[in-house]
Amino acid sequence: MVETLVADLEVSIVIPCLNEAETITACVIEAREALQEAGIAGEIIVADNGSTDGSQVLAELAGATVVTIPEKGYGSALQGGIARASGSYILMGDADGSYNFKELDRFMSHLRTGDDLVMGCRMPKGGGLIKPGAMPWLHRRVGNPVLTGIGKLFFKAPIDDFHCGLRAFRADAIRALNLRTTGMEFASEMVVKATLADYKVSQVPVTLSPDKRSRKPHLRSWRDGWRHLRFLLLYSPRWLFLYPGIFLFVVGLLGFLALLPGPLTLGTVTFDTNTLLLSSLAIIVGFQVTVMYVFARAYSTSVGLLPPDPAIKKLLDGKPAECGIAIGILFIFSGIGLIIYALLVWKAAGFGRLSYPDSLRIIIPGITAVGLGVQASFAGFILAILGVKFK
Repeated sequence: MVETLVADLEVSIVIPCLNEAETITACVIEAREALQEAGIAGEIIVADNGSTDGSQVLAELAGATVVTIPEKGYGSALQGGIARASGSYILMGDADGSYNFKELDRFMSHLRTGDDLVMGCRMPKGGGLIKPGAMPWLHRRVGNPVLTGIGKLFFKAPIDDFHCGLRAFRADAIRALNLRTTGMEFASEMVVKATLADYKVSQVPVTLSPDKRSRKPHLRSWRDGWRHLRFLLLYSPRWLFLYPGIFLFVVGLLGFLALLPGPLTLGTVTFDTNTLLLSSLAIIVGFQVTVMYVFARAYSTSVGLLPPDPAIKKLLDGKPAECGIAIGILFIFSGIGLIIYALLVWKAAGFGRLSYPDSLRIIIPGITAVGLGVQASFAGFILAILGVKFK
């Protein structure tokens, strides 16, 4: 390792570690050689997450600084290591021997020209190489492409491999993101928050080799895959709430308008009041889910999870309670009017048997209107509460 004062360190190589005695020495030595061959002033930090196999001692003997991170989890270990790092730039890589730290130069060329986050890409689509046996088929063909595809769709991130464990970044830029997740989803959080913050993000091809351990990896495919997906959804209220809500509302409204005058026959299929009732349900649920988007977006902004949204701020700065009540009263009274009209029709029939299709075409719109009115009224109050916190 190039010897220098802490203030002059350019790169810190951070390696998360949990019981990696078989591979940690080789990883630290490779990282030292990478710094020496590149002529870079740097340090190697092993963020130990509670190893019981002597990994800490081996890492220190190999020349690394070991930092103990008591809170369990991949994300916790990396957060601790990043906090301890003294370099202007940080390269992070796993301790299992699957990544080549001597690819450091590829990352540095991007960082030195102004990039904030440089992702390694193992996937052939991004020029990377996955050696035989290095990645399970399920991860390579399903998990990684699906989750990366969702991430690119939701956040427009210019990345072909959201989960690569070899990546580099400006230390001050990543610290400013206030990363919080403690598990494997930390990999996604870094990319998502950097993209939302309009950081300059790029990728370089890297090689993934079979890890050198004899035990199973810490990664749990389904558990950690779900944690990644959940994180992507939580950080994209548009895809979690807004788009599904609008879709349900519009589909329900179209069905409602088509069936309100009477039955609709398409070919040999006839749609009647049962479908009208389902359309009513779609309208009510769609409206509620769409309103939940506004709640989620306002809260996420107020606590700093997502950047401000001018449209949401304008809504909260207005009079959401008064507007919600006004809209709600309009719908509620319209609905009550229809229900009263249905009672009058029933009275005219001597409170006897009615034609259910005809009566339901009055009752269903009435109930739908009352339901929407109640939702709108209470939603206005909730938005007013969120508006107080937002300000």
